[in-house]
Amino acid sequence: MGISAADVKALRERTGAGMMDCKKALQETGGDLESAIDLLRSRGAAKAAKRAGRETAEGAVASYVEDGIASLVELNCETDFVARTDDFQAATRDLARHVALHGGGIDGEVGGEAVLSQRFMGGDTSVGDTITAVSAKTGENVVVRRAARFESAGGPLSSYVHMTGKIGVLVELAGAADVDVARDVAMHIAAARPLAVTSADIPAEVVERERAVYLEQVRQEGKPEHIQEKIVEGKLRKFYQEQTLMEQAFVRDPDRTVSQMLGGATVKRFVRFELGE
Repeated sequence: MGISAADVKALRERTGAGMMDCKKALQETGGDLESAIDLLRSRGAAKAAKRAGRETAEGAVASYVEDGIASLVELNCETDFVARTDDFQAATRDLARHVALHGGGIDGEVGGEAVLSQRFMGGDTSVGDTITAVSAKTGENVVVRRAARFESAGGPLSSYVHMTGKIGVLVELAGAADVDVARDVAMHIAAARPLAVTSADIPAEVVERERAVYLEQVRQEGKPEHIQEKIVEGKLRKFYQEQTLMEQAFVRDPDRTVSQMLGGATVKRFVRFELGE
């Protein structure tokens, strides 16, 4: 089948592999982008399987925490110039405050459309109309990308927004821990990008996809069939150590895992927003 230059370009951007490697992988997988990514990874040709659906939108992330309630929001605009203005930053913070104090129907992460019909700060104007006014003032298209809201059942809540306003985290702990520990965990999540709290929380399809890639890798390396599964299991253990929060080395003390740092406490849930991701 014919493979377009656009398809090759898209695969190259996702993997960092060479142009000819990308074209060949697409030909071998019938033009299926995700299968081509896995094929390149199994051959070691892909530098990294970048996340799908990445956007070029600008904007800001903001959080709000008060009395056992916390929120995190991402507000998008067209240019970094507008994103850095006082008006846009204030609008993002106000949206976070609204979600925390008046978004009682939200539990966890939701798409931005879920908050648009809410009455902004309990007043007469909707969130959607408020955002439209921000758009008119800035002269750019402004969109609520997503929001999250946690209401604690007793454990500490904390948030962390990187000083650039491009990355934000919301985390809820359970057990014997205080807010300072929760903030340390939030900062770790911002830096380490875990996929889930524990290995049990990673979707089965993600694990099976990794397993398939690792199995093809060991086959390509010519490893004896009777030890292939053992090698794959070792690779999966490393995957869990790198991608699950409780098994990651704590960024402020790499000699301990996050689980060890928490002692008897644990992480109940978290969300991590990175602008445009």
